[in-house]
Amino acid sequence: MYKKCLSLLLVLALAMMAMPVFAAEESDLHHVQQKGTLVIGYTVYAPMNYTDESGVFTGFDTELATAVAEILGVTPEFVEIDWNTKEVELAAKSIDCIWNGLTINEERKQQMEITIPYVKNAQVVVMKDGAPYEGTASLIGKTVTAEAGSAGEETVMNDENLSRAELITKEVQTACLMEVAAGTADAAVLDLTLANSMIGEGTDYANLAIVDRLSVEDYGVAFRKGSDIAEAVNQAFLQLSEQGFLRELADKYGLDLAI
Repeated sequence: MYKKCLSLLLVLALAMMAMPVFAAEESDLHHVQQKGTLVIGYTVYAPMNYTDESGVFTGFDTELATAVAEILGVTPEFVEIDWNTKEVELAAKSIDCIWNGLTINEERKQQMEITIPYVKNAQVVVMKDGAPYEGTASLIGKTVTAEAGSAGEETVMNDENLSRAELITKEVQTACLMEVAAGTADAAVLDLTLANSMIGEGTDYANLAIVDRLSVEDYGVAFRKGSDIAEAVNQAFLQLSEQGFLRELADKYGLDLAI
């Protein structure tokens, strides 16, 4: 009986040795490096991601993502998404990250893995140049527009006065500028980075002006919760900062760095 048990144990041991060994679930970073691409979700948002007058897709985030992808050993693949459903796109794995001037806040940090801040921003009120304005109380009962799902919309909803205005949400921030320029909205609440590049003298919206700054914020890149790509991107940011690349890029697009 003893010999039979030993024989059985030996057979089981040999069988286990012959079984294929399965590796632990691979990391996100390993996955994107294996497939060779980093799929980046974005919306048209100058100066972060946009197509210039020559038809070239460019922008601060576009150039930065391309430089980071090179460090990671992958090719960036830019996919235009609906900003209002960006978290759904990320969770569904149709994109690997959201890289498009994403404002960092506590709610998003709970839902996604977000990099260190790399650019500073603010939410601003944009109106027709010369329009009367004495604080957000001036817009009570007026029409205000903001991008759906954006920090601008959140700012409107959380402001004591702006929350008492009629809110019109648009799919992209540039559409908000169009509403104000056309007179179908009294004001827009949107990112300072976009406003600085798209309104004022020499732009298509020369009749618009920034009349107020409401909040200061930071931009980060969002990955799925627990993703190790975020830390790899953090290290790439620090490397590019030490090399002076980030400073040159920020100066080129007129942005304030957070690194």
